[in-house]
Amino acid sequence: MAAQKGKDLLLKIDDGTGAFVTVAGLRTQRLALNANTVDVTHAESSGRWRELLAGAGVRHASVAGTGVFKDEASDVLVRQVFFDGLVRAWQVVVPSFGILQAPFQISALDWRGEHAGEVTFELALESAGVVSFTAI
Repeated sequence: MAAQKGKDLLLKIDDGTGAFVTVAGLRTQRLALNANTVDVTHAESSGRWRELLAGAGVRHASVAGTGVFKDEASDVLVRQVFFDGLVRAWQVVVPSFGILQAPFQISALDWRGEHAGEVTFELALESAGVVSFTAI
């Protein structure tokens, strides 16, 4: 993958109709994919080296970002999904790389504002189901 502008990463949410709408182009962001391991090491493990059980353990994705909402409608949608405690389908679009899509729950939502600047938000998402990747 060639170098890309960080500002090109987009965050989209299912608006409840199955259509994805852009929430924001994030100014700073983090996408983490994690897989917990299951240790099956036993007394007869070769050289007493740790052994892991392939395909076991819990996998999850976390997304965190800071930015400016695209418009008032996306701000209202995200805020309502948070207050209702909903799990919604989200997409993280990395241009020239791919789209990560999964059901996520908002685990944190913060707003900030500078006296002479725009209001920004910080958002954290935790996966709540199967995460898929589509190359573009």
